[in-house]
Amino acid sequence: METVLDIHKILELLPHRYPFMLVDRVLEVKRGEKVVGLKNVTYNEHFFQGHFPGAPVMPGVLIVEAMAQTGGILGYLSCPERAPGSLIYFSAIDKVRFRRPVVPGDQLILELVLLGNRHGALKMRAQAFVEEQLAAEAEMMAVWGE
Repeated sequence: METVLDIHKILELLPHRYPFMLVDRVLEVKRGEKVVGLKNVTYNEHFFQGHFPGAPVMPGVLIVEAMAQTGGILGYLSCPERAPGSLIYFSAIDKVRFRRPVVPGDQLILELVLLGNRHGALKMRAQAFVEEQLAAEAEMMAVWGE
């Protein structure tokens, strides 16, 4: 897939910065519907120093955060009436399941589908894949900050 948004465009949308930026590229966007992002997982990630020495595995909470950041991109692109620089906050998560470990060398493909957008709240279905295998899934909500 070709890159739709590179890291420079992502940094214009999201407030996150190193070491907490967990989306490297956006591969597909359908405003108001869907986004597909990519996270390259490398051994140089700071969290692998302690999770786990000798057997590195990406922490599940960071997989969830990568999905949430990708969902934030969908939110910013789907709600152009929101002022640039406004914040969107992760507010709820349900039905989280981890299906396979994510390890250095993996490419995490993050797919989020917008299920609802009402009263400043976004509901999304999130899935993370490695080589077409489901690694994690969740339903998420986010709300716009003041």
